[in-house]
Amino acid sequence: MSRSRLVKLIAEGAVTRAGAVLDDPRARVAEGEVLEIGFADPVDVAARPEAIPLDVVYEDTALVVVNKPAGMVVHPAPGAPSGTLVNALLAHCGQSLSGIGGERRPGIVHRIDKDTSGLLVVAKTDKAHAVLAAQFAAHRTERHYKALAHGVPDAAESRLRGVRGISFEPGGVLKITTQLARHRTDRQRQAVVWSGGRHAVTRARVEEIFGQPGAAALLDCWLETGRTHQIRVHMAHAGHGLIGDRVYGGRRLSAAALGAAATVAQAFPRQALHAATLGFCHPETGRDMRFEAPLPADMAALLDVLRSASSPRPRP
Repeated sequence: MSRSRLVKLIAEGAVTRAGAVLDDPRARVAEGEVLEIGFADPVDVAARPEAIPLDVVYEDTALVVVNKPAGMVVHPAPGAPSGTLVNALLAHCGQSLSGIGGERRPGIVHRIDKDTSGLLVVAKTDKAHAVLAAQFAAHRTERHYKALAHGVPDAAESRLRGVRGISFEPGGVLKITTQLARHRTDRQRQAVVWSGGRHAVTRARVEEIFGQPGAAALLDCWLETGRTHQIRVHMAHAGHGLIGDRVYGGRRLSAAALGAAATVAQAFPRQALHAATLGFCHPETGRDMRFEAPLPADMAALLDVLRSASSPRPRP
């Protein structure tokens, strides 16, 4: 159980010591003392179950792994009160959900953006939620994304070596280390800052290069930390924003380098980003779990167009 959940139970008078209600969450306890915690039946949350189709990759009594489509919001919010992943999970899981924080709901451990597709793990019990959350907080999970970016981040490019927070590791791996915080004037965006933000580290490796000279690239990106919009902000900071990203994406693709594919790519309606691989330790069995999700149809089609425009080259 989380500390906040225990504090709430104490405030509700649900914890007793030697038959007396314990009302101070800071009270000291002695060796051998017995505390009893009373749990009410979990209550239903305000979000309504909705029979929305889900691509369930794996499920057991503790958790469910889903392949979220682009366009689906993870959690209900003022701008998206329905049609979310949570609404779909409430219908899918039904009574198999335990009371997470006292409510019968799926435990959202991590999120991906509305217009990013791919893998998410969701807890079905308090224990699973706490253990998984701890793994994400300690960066003990594996999260790889496929991304289509403007240009090619190349270690030989002198411009990149002059960008603060950019470095290269063996094998041509791009490493981006900054702090991230809300944009000063647009609260819906994140921005790179150098003080007062949250530490963020992204790595990326070039898998394919398209166009002449290197107009676009397929990247394998992986997270050391998990901040809002992290990959999108970091790749834009490096000058290689994602294709289709209207918020952070940046420059237009060159028709001279990609021909008709440039027009198709420029019209791509979302950031070309897919959470392709997810790995973690099962919160109950301790077994290592690893899942992969193929590119969704829209990104696969875009990749085919880019490949047809020029012979793809391997990573540098």
